[in-house]
Amino acid sequence: MATPAVIVRRVYDAPLDTDGARVLVDRLWPRGLSKQKAALDDWNKEVAPSTALRQWYGHEPDRFEEFTRRYGLELQQPERVAALDRLRALAAAGRLTLLTAIRQPEISEAEVLARMLRG
Repeated sequence: MATPAVIVRRVYDAPLDTDGARVLVDRLWPRGLSKQKAALDDWNKEVAPSTALRQWYGHEPDRFEEFTRRYGLELQQPERVAALDRLRALAAAGRLTLLTAIRQPEISEAEVLARMLRG
């Protein structure tokens, strides 16, 4: 079975024809962005990290490894399992772009999810 094509991009960047399904994985709506400009196929906020974890992490690069571990534990909660399964189904169907408002998407929850979905 082929590895799913899952990429991570900022939601503020212009959509690309190669994005496939575009899913915002942040809990909060991106500041100053219209729904039309976001061009989303889905907003899967149920898969986002808890507010407490997000606030603890603060997108500090030296905390990314521990954030990844803690977030992985949160993703085992029943309501989050269903949300993650929705992403798995989209990834299995074709190219999937996980979107985040974070300035450094390479250390975001979207990156953690992409790694999980790629296997």
